[in-house]
Amino acid sequence: MTGPSEDTPDDAYEQRAGGRARIPGPRAAGDDLHAPETLPPAPPSHAVLKSLLGAWALAACSAEETQAVEDHLTECAPCAEEALRLRDAVGLLHPEESLDLKPLLRSRVLEDCLGKRPARIPVPVWANPYDTETARLDALLRDFGDSEWHTPVRLKWFEEERRRSHRTTVAGVIGHLLTVDGLVATALGLDDPLGPKAPPGGPADRTEHFWNSSPYPVTRKVREPWRAQGHTLVRTVSFAGRGVAELSVEYGGFALPLGDAFLERAFECWVHAWDIAEAVDYPYEPPSGPHLHRMIDLAARLLPGALAGRRRSGLAAPARGLVAAGAPGRTLHLEIEGAGGGGWDIALDSPAAKPSRDHTVAEVALDGLEFCQLAAGHISPEEAAVGQTGDREAIRDVLFAAASLSRL
Repeated sequence: MTGPSEDTPDDAYEQRAGGRARIPGPRAAGDDLHAPETLPPAPPSHAVLKSLLGAWALAACSAEETQAVEDHLTECAPCAEEALRLRDAVGLLHPEESLDLKPLLRSRVLEDCLGKRPARIPVPVWANPYDTETARLDALLRDFGDSEWHTPVRLKWFEEERRRSHRTTVAGVIGHLLTVDGLVATALGLDDPLGPKAPPGGPADRTEHFWNSSPYPVTRKVREPWRAQGHTLVRTVSFAGRGVAELSVEYGGFALPLGDAFLERAFECWVHAWDIAEAVDYPYEPPSGPHLHRMIDLAARLLPGALAGRRRSGLAAPARGLVAAGAPGRTLHLEIEGAGGGGWDIALDSPAAKPSRDHTVAEVALDGLEFCQLAAGHISPEEAAVGQTGDREAIRDVLFAAASLSRL
């Protein structure tokens, strides 16, 4: 044959005399004008996403399906409510079982499990540390027997110029967390765990009321209301409207925006989980770097106010001069090293002053975990291993102000 076969396109090649094929030349530009466009895949319909809710609750969706479902839950209230019901139902299908493991192995198992937690309702970024720390503490508690719930735990804090402590039990610590978390609950319009007879005042007053309200020691039964309240808090803010992070939470002598209150509660949850783990001789890891950074940032932002409060009480040196609100003033640079670290400039003369590197009179460097121990009242300012340079009086005042952030 001298031509192409019948099933060969006409322009595939041309056959020259002598049997030599010629490669066809390039197509004209007009040949591609009508090439089909590649369109992005259409997003799943509401019906498809709704049908995936059961698989989502069971953590059986692919990564793409999980992302699509969770994006949808932020926009569709009926599906979000159904998702919550399904997730709660799945929880009932998995009764708790004892984990009789050695501490180090148990710690690794818990860490792995927490890394594979089921899909969930999207949580605001500022509430994530609280959600994570309560889950970690709950994982630690779930295998405790009665004897461990009554293990002595010493709560520590720093008051005025010295360290204070109070002896309680593991159950007593969870009761303390329950009652102080109740301040956040009431700010959101939820039930107060102390009921209608809750005393006015801050965390210490509420905790003492809880501890003294029964002639019997607190038992492991306190875990369930603490867990339920934590879940309710996270669920409530996950579906709240914009601006909820600015809602004021009263702590007795001061108030915090809700976003900062969640961070403060996450910090205390971690600190007391650490206390509990130490009491029962279990290892316990610090929060993740990003969460730890947020907690340290909150403490750093609170330092100017704490310093001013100590100054009013005569516990810190007076300001060197009057500084107008928003004007630059004397500054201490705080450098936190390690996971969650960073640099913060602390206004020394007034909380309303603007910190300025040009007005820096001292610099302090601390390890991140050690700074957290200081802010939690677990170590005194004198015990903190500090790298420092500059105005020693300013350094002392800031370290004592950091310790004064702690409380019962």
